[in-house]
Amino acid sequence: MAFEAGALDATLAAAAGDDPALVKELRSAFLESAARQVDLLGRARCDGNWRIAAMRLKGLAASFHAEELMSLAEMALEAAPGEPTVVRDLRGFIEEFSAT
Repeated sequence: MAFEAGALDATLAAAAGDDPALVKELRSAFLESAARQVDLLGRARCDGNWRIAAMRLKGLAASFHAEELMSLAEMALEAAPGEPTVVRDLRGFIEEFSAT
């Protein structure tokens, strides 16, 4: 799955204006929050914890217009807790986002 940062980068630029330091800070905050929720998903063993982490991830994605992450979070909401393919795909998203 190829990560496309276009809409997310546009959202960050719109929020930060012409301040590259603020764009970098917002991007870092997004990444940190997304990574935290993905980590919680990876460790969740009950429906409640899994669902809460997936819903938080989906909300984060929606607030930053990160369509791919929203789709992955929706997949998590439909999957069983600890579903390895969902967690793997989400970790792949985080890795690709970190590399851009």
